[in-house]
Amino acid sequence: MKKPPPSWHSMTPSGQGTVMLNIGAGIGALIINTPGRMHGREIEVSPVDDAATRTQAAVRARYVRGGVCFSVVLDSLPEGRYTVWDNPITPLGEIDVPGGGVAQFTWPMASAAA
Repeated sequence: MKKPPPSWHSMTPSGQGTVMLNIGAGIGALIINTPGRMHGREIEVSPVDDAATRTQAAVRARYVRGGVCFSVVLDSLPEGRYTVWDNPITPLGEIDVPGGGVAQFTWPMASAAA
């Protein structure tokens, strides 16, 4: 059986306990919770003072006690304030990512419907 190329992304759900975060001194993580209809969509974030430097990840199904949620998990982010992008040219909101911690952002329902 052939292995997928390194750039291949699986949209299969994450099982319980399968997300490992690289956080520590000066490095944090961001979880973006979204509606299920956004499954597979790539979401970008950037430092607020550098919109050209973006990090992205896909919305995935994540099984948790009591059901399923859909989210993006971005780790290894230098601590600081980040812009969450609705699309390549429209900022959606801002959030502070703490060093050694995890920030959570909830995607607005009105934007998800558009």
